[in-house]
Amino acid sequence: MRVRIAFGAWWLGLTLAWMAVAAPWVGGAGVAEPTFWWQLRQQALYLSGVWSIGMMSLVMLLSLRQRWMEWPLGGMDQVYRLHKWAGIGAAVAAVMHWGAKESSGLIKDVWGTAGRPARDAVLAWAVDWRGTAKDLGEWAFYTLLALVVLTLWQRLLPYRPWRRLHRVMPALYLMLAFHTLALMPLSFWRLPMGGLMAVLLGVGSGAALWSLAGRIGRGRNSHRGQVHAVQLLGPVAGRDPLEVLCAMPTTWQGHQPGQFVFASFEGLEGPHPFTIASAPGSCGSTPDGRPLLRLVIKPLGDYTRSLHAALQPGQTVRIEGPYGHFDGQGAQARTQVWVAGGVGVTPFLALLEARQPGAAQTDALQPAHLHYCTRNAAQDAVLPRVRQLCEQAQPPVHLQVHDAAQGDCLRPEHLVPHGTALDIWLCGPAGLGQAVRQAADRQRGWRLHQEAFQMR
Repeated sequence: MRVRIAFGAWWLGLTLAWMAVAAPWVGGAGVAEPTFWWQLRQQALYLSGVWSIGMMSLVMLLSLRQRWMEWPLGGMDQVYRLHKWAGIGAAVAAVMHWGAKESSGLIKDVWGTAGRPARDAVLAWAVDWRGTAKDLGEWAFYTLLALVVLTLWQRLLPYRPWRRLHRVMPALYLMLAFHTLALMPLSFWRLPMGGLMAVLLGVGSGAALWSLAGRIGRGRNSHRGQVHAVQLLGPVAGRDPLEVLCAMPTTWQGHQPGQFVFASFEGLEGPHPFTIASAPGSCGSTPDGRPLLRLVIKPLGDYTRSLHAALQPGQTVRIEGPYGHFDGQGAQARTQVWVAGGVGVTPFLALLEARQPGAAQTDALQPAHLHYCTRNAAQDAVLPRVRQLCEQAQPPVHLQVHDAAQGDCLRPEHLVPHGTALDIWLCGPAGLGQAVRQAADRQRGWRLHQEAFQMR
């Protein structure tokens, strides 16, 4: 919901700023039909351009992964959701912008050139750069469209080559920023549009340059650790989860149960998000006093399937984070329901460890019901650990296992006996999340908190 509100508010702000300077309602009444269509084309051209560069600027800002972004959106996973939808919005607006530009031929064929507005004045330095700015904008548009298609149609391109292609996005933004700066009408530089556009282009260009310099994820929130131990949780490598213990440096300030990090292992590709599967302090520390952090990694793609053979104790790992607000705690008057699907159990492992005897600050925690969905309970290497943690949890956590191998798949109806006022904390496959979300939309008292790791 927060992502939708933020997206809508951003779009509305761009639209209102455009309306303040374009005043599209002025001069439209009583004009001849050819003039009307030419004016409509011009207004559509400028409005779609404002939408596109405004959304692209938001994309670049969100790509910086700053921790202050989490609070208004509810977690870094939600920041990535907004990043994705802002990119889609920018591409749709760019298509509209291109369509408005190309419509001149149709209008000319049907109504002629009578009433066609004169070319708008631009900034003085930009007069000689009109042609270059148009060409750059067109090349960037086609490339942006291709990247968005490859992002949404994931079967066309695996993650690894897509990630390399995605790195050209900051360069595309700089091309589009120059296109905007050189071609935006002089009248649009009045307030509020002029001030807004100056801020957007400045922030977006700064973020693009920061990204091209490889500085994202390299600030105070980045920690250089070491792989302490690697253990396969099951008999089959490439199918069963991998447990990785990371020895963290003294700069590590700790984490809250349910949070995640971006981990980059030495010699392998860039950062990937992994949930921390341990409560603070539950893994102890190394002999030299470095705190240990547990990651449980499910082999879901080429990268994660190769980790069991690639990771060795002593290997360097760069940890960025922690991020996220997935704490499993809602309103005191509401029943807490946890829903885990497959590797989505990892944040709940941390939450359960924080409820074990001797853990600090358990008085403020609430009882919970955990629904754990597994493909085959008999072969699930994590399930015994989940059972043990639930049996010892204080306050209690009641466990219900849904074994797909036995035909027991979680359905929203399984949550109905818990009551009408529920806080549902869900981490799992997209299909499971969609089914529960649809049910929550129908049940007025259900609030869904979903951990969304869709980074593409």
